[in-house]
Amino acid sequence: MSTIAADYERTDIGTIQIAPEVIEVIAGLAAVEVNGVAGMSGGFAGGIAELLGRKNLSKGVKVEVGQREAAVDVSIIVEYGNRIPEIASEIQRNVKRSIEMMTGLNVIEVNVHIHDVHFKTESKPEEEESNFRVK
Repeated sequence: MSTIAADYERTDIGTIQIAPEVIEVIAGLAAVEVNGVAGMSGGFAGGIAELLGRKNLSKGVKVEVGQREAAVDVSIIVEYGNRIPEIASEIQRNVKRSIEMMTGLNVIEVNVHIHDVHFKTESKPEEEESNFRVK
C-alpha cells in the first residue's frame, strides 16, 4: 500500500497533494453510510473482528494511490438479516462515487471484505414507572 501522497493537480505555483489517509477516511465514511453496515472492521484480532467507531474509520480501509488513480479495500461488519451481495455492491458504488467526487481521482477498484456479522441484541423493556402514589 502506498504511503506517498497522490499528485492531484500541478499548478503554476506548486502541486496539490492528497494524503492516502484522507482517501481512507472518505472511503470509511462512504461505507458506513450504507444501510446494513454495522461498522468498520479493523481485521481479525484473536479471531474476532472488532467494531470500530467513527474516529477509527480509516482503520478498516486500505488504499493504493497513484498519480490519478486509486484502489480501495474496505473491511466491514454487516448487520444480521441483510443481503450481503446487495450491501457490498452499494458500498462499492458509494465509495467510488465519494472518492471521485471529492478528490478527482479515478477509482479503479473497490474490494469489499466482510469480516463479521453483527447481531442486534434486544434490550429489555424498562419497567413502566407508576405515576400513582400510595398515601
